[in-house]
Amino acid sequence: MTTNDGPTGQVTVLGLGEMGSAIARMFVERGYRTTVWNRTASKSAPLADAGATAAPTAAEAVAASPLVVVCLLDGTAVDEVLGSLDGAVAGKTLVNLTSGSPAQGRVNERWANEQGAEYLDGKIMGDPPYVGTPNIMFPFSGSRGAFDAHEPTLRELGTISYHGEDAGLAAVEFLAQVAVSYELLIGFLHTLRLVQAEGVDVAEFAERIAGSIAVHPPLLTSMGKAVKSGDYGPDLGSLNVQAALMDDMISHRESTGVEALRMREVKKLMDRRIAEGRGDQGFSSLFELLAK
Repeated sequence: MTTNDGPTGQVTVLGLGEMGSAIARMFVERGYRTTVWNRTASKSAPLADAGATAAPTAAEAVAASPLVVVCLLDGTAVDEVLGSLDGAVAGKTLVNLTSGSPAQGRVNERWANEQGAEYLDGKIMGDPPYVGTPNIMFPFSGSRGAFDAHEPTLRELGTISYHGEDAGLAAVEFLAQVAVSYELLIGFLHTLRLVQAEGVDVAEFAERIAGSIAVHPPLLTSMGKAVKSGDYGPDLGSLNVQAALMDDMISHRESTGVEALRMREVKKLMDRRIAEGRGDQGFSSLFELLAK
């Protein structure tokens, strides 16, 4: 166990749901003088038994530590709790780990600065059992000085990264990372429906995909560079060739009764790009058509 007796060894955690409790318990177990608060006071009891100090109000919890970690259900809960602090945050660093939008992060930072506090917006990419291990990621943005001052404590949480002074950038990173996962997974489920309709063992197919997906990281990197530069090479082949393949994919799905809307959307984008005289470019060039 690490013993932390200096100012950075004191931390307050507001919010004791599954994630907040995991964070607070990790700090207690690593020797931090940890103060906790939760709207439902009974949730503080297990942590108090483990060595934390349970504060009766959020304001008293904030007063106990220079570093305050906020981990609540949503932005509405954050607004309610911050509104109850009555100036208690002056001179503190607020680290808000609650899920929310980039705009919410920026609004929270303005509020904190008006109250005389430093602000870091953070997001959680992982599950409670992984708190305190490298297997959970925490992107942060906001006050660089606050991040530097509390970096050793923040590193206790897991794998951390700093994305800039703009308090909204951690949420940008989080929402974008999650969006990629959902886009991948819904496409995967559509494909499982397709192969199952053809009588293929979906578990065995999934195992093969897990092995072949390793080819994607270099492709993603090259596509990111292409979008940044605007120089679109024929990744995955030219759109002229890919568009013909899309016709086959659409007809296959429809012949098995599997929804093909997403494939039709992709084909429509390809056709537009080809009509613009860009058929020699690759899939990454569809980026140019995705603005509202």
